[in-house]
Amino acid sequence: MRVGILGAGQLGQMLALAGIPLGMRFDFFSPTPSASAAAVGNVIIGEYDDIAALREFARNVDVVTYEFENVSSDAVAEIEQMCPVWPPRSALVTSQDRGLEKQEFARLGIPIAPYRLIDSLADLESAIRDVGVPGILKTRRFGYDGKGQVRITARSDAESAWNALGPVPLIYEGLVEFERELSVIAVRSADGKTLCYPVAENHHRDGILRTSFAPADRLSDAKRHQAESYARALLTAFGYVGVFAIEMFDTASGLVANEMAPRVHNSGHWTIEGAETSQFENHVRAVCNFPLGECAPVGYSAMFNLIAEHPDTASVLAIPDTHLHLYGKSERSGRKLGHVTIRSRTREDLQRHVASLRAIPRIV
Repeated sequence: MRVGILGAGQLGQMLALAGIPLGMRFDFFSPTPSASAAAVGNVIIGEYDDIAALREFARNVDVVTYEFENVSSDAVAEIEQMCPVWPPRSALVTSQDRGLEKQEFARLGIPIAPYRLIDSLADLESAIRDVGVPGILKTRRFGYDGKGQVRITARSDAESAWNALGPVPLIYEGLVEFERELSVIAVRSADGKTLCYPVAENHHRDGILRTSFAPADRLSDAKRHQAESYARALLTAFGYVGVFAIEMFDTASGLVANEMAPRVHNSGHWTIEGAETSQFENHVRAVCNFPLGECAPVGYSAMFNLIAEHPDTASVLAIPDTHLHLYGKSERSGRKLGHVTIRSRTREDLQRHVASLRAIPRIV
């Protein structure tokens, strides 16, 4: 089985590392020649509007998937004429526009923050009156890791926020009072079988995920079932195949959906060591129409993103239960260079090893 992946970053690299032992081989399509996935497969360099290059890529693979949601939906439409593409294009298109995403959540009865779509300064001023402050103005497309966002704390902020992000389609969201941020990762096969990984608790700074803990501590069965029901509803609605993630706010009245991702997700990196089957293996299993693996946890896990700087490898590996993943990237401000996973038999052991890891310079 030869798998094509649109994108050639670290998620593509980890998908290939999971699929190669299953006999799969991987081709990547990317506009970027220097990419993490070059270590594990063939990278075809081309722009997403290069029809000839896309056709050459699709001609040599059995199925195509993607590793991030900002790939061109037009490119996916072109490739669909030559071979299967999973997850479906409808999920990709929805995830690329925060307005469409919110509308789909609402249609399925999934709770969301109050919001308004913004196309002008007058729209924003009206939205601030309707929704109130504080709130966040976001670009509807191409925002990730905190990019394309401005916090609004007073009505007088409207013009400066509009000038910072406009004139492009925007969305204004009211802030949700929450106790913590959670995510659930699910996988669905072509025959509709759906499995969910344990809910993870996530910690962000400057809009970038820093740490995840799984299974989330102090999570009631009711909220766990609620998180899983959101994922299952969306997967069914899209006729989805592959791994999917939904991020949520944990509030006093229940879970409020924030964003979805039609791909393997940063908050699921812990599954490589911490689950019976990793999210990466289950994704390639699903898109290649192989049976899914179980998603049960193996102990208790924590995941730390390595941002901007590499830590000392020996110091990290000296900590029991600890696993280091480096993506082959050069150091740069705000860049995800790798991650560290800790998997322990008890929460107490996990907390002790987490404290040791945090004492290492360059671990945040």
